[in-house]
Amino acid sequence: MKSLILQLAVAIPLSFVTLGTAFAQGALPVNAAASVNGTIISNDTVEQGIQAALAQGQTDSPELRQAVLGKLIEISLLSQQAEKDGLANSDKANRQLAMIRQNYLADLELATYISKNPVTEADMQAEYNREIASLGSQGMIVEYKVSDIAVATEADAQAALARIKKGEAFDKVAKSVSLAPNKVQGGAVGWVQAGQTMPQIANLLGSMAKGQVSPTPIKMPQGWSLIKLEDKRTSKPPSFEQAKAAIRNGMIQKKQFEFLSQLRQTATIIVQ
Repeated sequence: MKSLILQLAVAIPLSFVTLGTAFAQGALPVNAAASVNGTIISNDTVEQGIQAALAQGQTDSPELRQAVLGKLIEISLLSQQAEKDGLANSDKANRQLAMIRQNYLADLELATYISKNPVTEADMQAEYNREIASLGSQGMIVEYKVSDIAVATEADAQAALARIKKGEAFDKVAKSVSLAPNKVQGGAVGWVQAGQTMPQIANLLGSMAKGQVSPTPIKMPQGWSLIKLEDKRTSKPPSFEQAKAAIRNGMIQKKQFEFLSQLRQTATIIVQ
């Protein structure tokens, strides 16, 4: 569930903000931005709300800061009223609060792990050099525009492939049988590099012609797939400075995945 503060970035137009003069003036503790019936809203909490709004594309301004503080006051008023109405101890509230706490702790653990195991400039440079070397002697990036159909069984994949071989459009079959969310786009995945796909797909893409559908179903970790190569293009690789942010994000995601894999290996997980 998205917090009210995270919704602020799209929920409050700046022209709506007229709250600044309405706040009562009075003595507040150090680092307090406001007090609502004695409940303190700290400057740190306001700053968190501002950072959430900035991450959603808002521009920092006095008006935005007033809007964040105004929304926090509203949240405090509503939560206090919920306490008075006995909602705080309901089963629904307890489930939601437990979920919010669990999600926060999960995010905090990942952030703490990355802070202790940071991606360094040297790490990014080494990854960039490795990726450039993998492009071969021509030094060009090859990208593939791909569509796919994901189904549960090999029989389902064979049936979908048979329809395509009889002349039915790939996107029509995808909309009809695919289990992936992109079925509504006719299975469109978009532009990818071979290294961004599963090995069984990466190995296939290089040998496919534009417009070709994979000749046989592809076994995936979960289910079976058919892919269609819609188009193919080459481009010059970006400079290290241009690619650095993407490399860093990719390496952080890899570290997080490896950390989660380690936790899974030492955990007892039972799925009904």
